[in-house]
Parts: sequence; structure tokens; C-alpha cells
Amino acid sequence: MHTGIMILAAGNSSRLGRPKQLLVFKQKTLIEQTINAALQTSFQPIIVVLGAYANEIQEKLSAEVNFVINENWSAGMSSSIAAGVAALIKKSPLIENIIIAVSDQAFITAEIFSALKQKQISTKKGIVASTYAKTTGTPVLFNKQYFPQLLSLTGNNGAKSMLKLHDNDVETIAFAMGNVDIDTETDYDNLIKK
Repeated sequence: MHTGIMILAAGNSSRLGRPKQLLVFKQKTLIEQTINAALQTSFQPIIVVLGAYANEIQEKLSAEVNFVINENWSAGMSSSIAAGVAALIKKSPLIENIIIAVSDQAFITAEIFSALKQKQISTKKGIVASTYAKTTGTPVLFNKQYFPQLLSLTGNNGAKSMLKLHDNDVETIAFAMGNVDIDTETDYDNLIKK
């Protein structure tokens, strides 16, 4: 079963005022942490969806992953998901699953990505999401039966609505530090004190 990873990094970090994708944590930028975790898996292709700070971010990253520029990033996260899904299908037409990750979960690991796939194999569910702090979210794996819906998402709520819509086909894994994401300078200060 062929699985790809899409890393969403197109936002403009409006509450932070600078590209959070490039904040440094443990000697690496947040986006590098996510890319490295993806590269440590056997999953291919890996696509990074860029938008607001595309040039700035791309300059600082290795060429081991594929980049897609979502010119329409200001229309919300859904447009980036659609751009990423389209790019993954184009690059790998036989792809069976897509894992959607974000670029500001500082504690993401290859093990988390692999656990999503293992859970899908063991439960045969079409969606496997991560749980943390009493919520369900990214990274999340979607089977190909959901690709058309991902491609037609609109607005800024990303794929969260699909978890509610298909709750009988959702399984979860625990991602203990998944709730640590960065939206403000305070979030970042708290992170680097950890």
C-alpha cells in the first residue's frame, strides 16, 4: 500500500508576524523537523506545500522533497490540502494513502507517521488521526476513497470536518506532544524553554 506525505507550510503565521516554519528548535527549523521525520519513513513521495513565504522557506531547505507552491494560500488551509493532494496523485498515480502533516508540530517523529499506517493496516479504517489534549487532528492519514473530498475542500477548517463526517471510519493513535504547536511568540518562548 503506497503512502505519501504532504506537509502543509503555506500559511503566513499572521499571529506570529514572521514565518513560523523557520523558527529554530533543537538546532533545526520547525519545517526541517517535520521533513526529517517524513524522510525517516519509507513513505514516498513527500510534498511540501508552500505559499506565503515560499521563496524564503525554499531557500533554506534541502532538495530531498518536492515543493508545490499554492498561489491561492490566502483562501485557507483547504486550498493547500487540495494543491498537495493533486500534486501527490500527479507524482504517484497509484498512491493509496496520504498523510497530512503540518509544519509547526515540534515533536513530530517518524514513529508517529509509521503508527498511522500501522493502525490503518490493523483496523482497515479509511482515516487514522492523531489524538492529543482531548482533540483529534494532524498528522492524519486518508485512504484514497477520500481523495475526491480532500480535493474539493474549501475554507480554512482544513480536513477536520471530514473526521466528523466519517466518524465511523476514523481510528486514532496517541501523539503525546501533538498539542504543542506554534501560533504566537509566547508559544515559541514556551517551546524553547522545554
